[in-house]
Amino acid sequence: MIRKIGFAFLVTIAVATNLEFVHCQDDLRIWKEFINTLRSGKMTIDKIRPYQQLGDHYKPILLGYLDSVKTQAAPEDWIAEPEVIKIDNRTQYIIPWTTRNQKVSYCFSFITEGSHWYFQHLEAIFIRLDKISELPTSKFPDVAEDRKSWAREEIYWSFVIINVYLPTAKEKGKEYALSMLKDGGGYFVGARTWVPFSSPHKAFILYLCWEQANLRGNDVTLVKLEDHEAIVCLNTYFFALYSITSHLKPRISLEDYKQIFETIWQDRASNAGWNLDIKYSPDYEVTFHFTKRD
Repeated sequence: MIRKIGFAFLVTIAVATNLEFVHCQDDLRIWKEFINTLRSGKMTIDKIRPYQQLGDHYKPILLGYLDSVKTQAAPEDWIAEPEVIKIDNRTQYIIPWTTRNQKVSYCFSFITEGSHWYFQHLEAIFIRLDKISELPTSKFPDVAEDRKSWAREEIYWSFVIINVYLPTAKEKGKEYALSMLKDGGGYFVGARTWVPFSSPHKAFILYLCWEQANLRGNDVTLVKLEDHEAIVCLNTYFFALYSITSHLKPRISLEDYKQIFETIWQDRASNAGWNLDIKYSPDYEVTFHFTKRD
């Protein structure tokens, strides 16, 4: 009897191990088929099923992102083996991928129907909350500071544009919608109270640099600060969001998007007693040139 039980146990273990191996092989089959399809240029919108909330009109946008992924890939990216996480009919592959000559951890998500797979989403921000093992806990896996800055700005500007600006512009006109975003008076009060050890117009420039760098997470360079002139260079998440995310371009033109940015900053500068000239580089790095009003 003991021998029979032992034999049955070994058979159960062997079957379970074999099933796990088969599932693992099937998961890697999906990844390899996707990689070969992408690399050969045969990826089409028919193989893409976005999140339901995004809709089918995101298929061409996601296909464009995959084309970018293909273009920027390094030779070793195509043969790397990903970490696989499977939940129900959703399979996710986490893998370092070359983007702008640096490695970025991406999560490629797919949904499956029988033996067929469909690409669903690509994300560079993902939180490994699946790593929580024991409860109760007050500690949660985190992401890098630049990823958190990106998330904060994406959440904020997505809400402002999609839930505030666009509905208001449709109902009451663009100028009215833009006027709702002006906060120059309050911004200047914040600068004067938080930076009380400089003259008010200089406090505004210094506060701008601190707020954009330390609260917003943007790259900021204070180039010049004098009584009658100041120069600040910004590399902002605001414009990076428009370039990289998939949900803003279909909703608002780049010119209208820029006008939101310029309206806010012109109002802030005016309230602080500065004239402001804004210049853009080809990648939308921004240079603010302030001249003091007489």
